[in-house]
Amino acid sequence: MIRTDRLLGVFAFVAMATVLNGADYPTPEERTFVIRDFEFRSGELLPEVKMHVCTLGKPARDAGGIVRNAVMVLHGTTGSSRNFLRKDFAGELFGKGQLLDVERYFIIIPDNLGHGQSTKPSDGLRARFPQYGYRDMIAAQRRMLTEGLDVTHLRLIIGTSMGGMHIWLWGQMHPDFMDALMPLASLPTQISGRNRVWRRVVIDSIRNSPDWKNGDYTEQPSGLRTAAKMLYLMGSNPVRRVREAPTLAEADKVISRYEARIMKTHDATDVMYAFAASRDYDPGPGLEKIKAPLVAINSADDLINPPELKILETEIKRVPHGRAIVIPFSEKSNGHGSHTLARLWKHHLAALLKESER
Repeated sequence: MIRTDRLLGVFAFVAMATVLNGADYPTPEERTFVIRDFEFRSGELLPEVKMHVCTLGKPARDAGGIVRNAVMVLHGTTGSSRNFLRKDFAGELFGKGQLLDVERYFIIIPDNLGHGQSTKPSDGLRARFPQYGYRDMIAAQRRMLTEGLDVTHLRLIIGTSMGGMHIWLWGQMHPDFMDALMPLASLPTQISGRNRVWRRVVIDSIRNSPDWKNGDYTEQPSGLRTAAKMLYLMGSNPVRRVREAPTLAEADKVISRYEARIMKTHDATDVMYAFAASRDYDPGPGLEKIKAPLVAINSADDLINPPELKILETEIKRVPHGRAIVIPFSEKSNGHGSHTLARLWKHHLAALLKESER
């Protein structure tokens, strides 16, 4: 049973169609779990941290009361659970007869610490918010699962971008917690090179913006505009970008629209903290500790995790039951954004589910 005494309450339902791409499944249910006295690895403490989560389906417990059908889905940097509630992901996976049919699986999609409707800097503390890292985010996910949903075992964790990076850590920090792992659009190594540089551009453009005022701004600081441009630049492949903006004038219109949308939908301090959180990401030393079958999927046209670095192919050899797949560039791929196009990789998910059956 879900421990309703530890939940803030079921307060809303996602406003979305229940039929996506021909797939029928229940409307996701939203909950907010309050973690009391959350201590960050820095030693800082918040008396409460809210973890917002969308769920689909129902938990199925074995004779010992352990949930055996739970699947956790983890979003990317500055994202939220809503990134997955669309036809390209949910419509390909959660429907009747599909791989993660919600009549069989209990789908758990949290807004991570610092993101979405979970506790984040823009809720009030701004720059006084604790400097959280990926390991803090994983600690919050785990407490949400065990204390909020009474889930102590996961059938599968699947994650995109930052969520994929969390998976490389989850597998070694809690190796017996799950049956299978599927990180998408990530690399199992400390962030460096161009990947670190573009992230620094995002962080520094906000932190060094003269109107950031150490987080005490009343309007979004101008540095968020530069951050938005970097997000646009790295998020897809050049072929798609030229297709959507084939002339100089069209390119100016596209980036202006994107920038304007980010200025309305994102908070600068939240964005800065989210990118800075990768400071403690370094899964390399612990890859051999991962016990569960793991299938890592990247795409050949990903500017953030370019295949020419050969990191994935090299490091996967250290994962006892790991396999690596690089989706080739095609008219259907979308650079880094290929991670949420389930039609490109769901056959690999099918193989992983079969391999990890108990």
